[in-house]
Amino acid sequence: MRRSRIPEVATRHTSRAINQQVILNLLLAHEPVSRAQLARRLGMQRSAVSRIVQDLIEAGLVREGLAGEGERGRKPTLLHLDSRGRCAVAVDVRRTRTFVVLTDLVGHELSPVRSFLTEREPLELISHISTEVLRVLSEHPEAGRCQGVGVAFPGMLDKAGSTVVHAPALGWRNVPFKAPLSEALGLPVEMENSGKACALAQVWKAGGDHLPGGVVFVSVSDGVGIGLVVGGELLRGRHNVAGEFGHVPLSIEGPPCACGATGCWEAYISNLATLSRYVGKPVLARQPLPPEIESLTVEDVVRHAREGDARAMMALHTTARYLGLGLASIVNAFDPDRIFISGEITAGWDLIEAAVRSGLAERALVATAADAEIVLIAAEEHPRLKGAAALVGMPVFAPDRAARESAGRRRASRRPESGPEAAAR
Repeated sequence: MRRSRIPEVATRHTSRAINQQVILNLLLAHEPVSRAQLARRLGMQRSAVSRIVQDLIEAGLVREGLAGEGERGRKPTLLHLDSRGRCAVAVDVRRTRTFVVLTDLVGHELSPVRSFLTEREPLELISHISTEVLRVLSEHPEAGRCQGVGVAFPGMLDKAGSTVVHAPALGWRNVPFKAPLSEALGLPVEMENSGKACALAQVWKAGGDHLPGGVVFVSVSDGVGIGLVVGGELLRGRHNVAGEFGHVPLSIEGPPCACGATGCWEAYISNLATLSRYVGKPVLARQPLPPEIESLTVEDVVRHAREGDARAMMALHTTARYLGLGLASIVNAFDPDRIFISGEITAGWDLIEAAVRSGLAERALVATAADAEIVLIAAEEHPRLKGAAALVGMPVFAPDRAARESAGRRRASRRPESGPEAAAR
């Protein structure tokens, strides 16, 4: 979606569908809004906006809500995206736990978030996910017809988004996942790398308000997921693995990473790395967690730091410095306008921001680049689940963007492979 901050309005010579999409984008980013507010934002006559809105209402994409406050005269009727009678289930798979929630098609939660231990065997995990998804749907029949299940996954997927090519945290390689899960559920399933899913959700939520320099989403949890958006488009690369900065080494002699290498950024800043520092016991890749860590959370470490625990503060500050050093690599490579950071570590941002900024400034090639805007997404907002929900909702309310993402994947899948592996085949 290559638009300036105010979406460009189609002229009378272009399809009304373009203006419909612009209005849907604005509603997603700013709802509820009135017809008059839409007309002012778009520089269109209110009668023209009203005709387009009526078409969207009849299509079941927009609904009228309560009256809002007007400057004078009659109170305007506020408009919302219409997700009534339709729902989605969002799934966030992590190394330690998998999270499930029922949402509407815009990502608003309709049920409490529930979680369970993540099984290492693919078929066992598929079975457990399908059980929980079907359970939450049966418990909430009022949510309406499920349009699909979105899965944010901690690993690299193939170009079609159906096979887990490599999930270091789980020890998986070339595991078909989308088709067997869809078959077990009897529902459509959409999968995406967790960092990319979070980035997609942020771009979709912004409607037409895209930044020319691009945005980066950094998800810090059991691992580190990165999503890069440049020119309004998600960056995938030839093999759909672009943006794996979590596995760029800060030091080749650093701690072991789940991917099999040493010194990866993820090995320094993940939740498990922070907890390991606090308890003074390393976490071995793909091994059961030590009892001291299994019952501990990063929020616990933040709380201890606020209570004056010097060991907790040191653990957080060390993670923060490495976080800044890694962010500098992203800034040097992409020079984004905005960096989103999510994860439990953000709960202690007031304690660690200075250390993060110091690490970023230490490695940034241009001094002004160290001032990149950083926006925090609290863990309580469940950005990975929102990203998973967007995989289902985006084709409904933003078919243009969904079509471009699909086309991008199809183009990538048609590119001939080269090199020794292709020759061997």
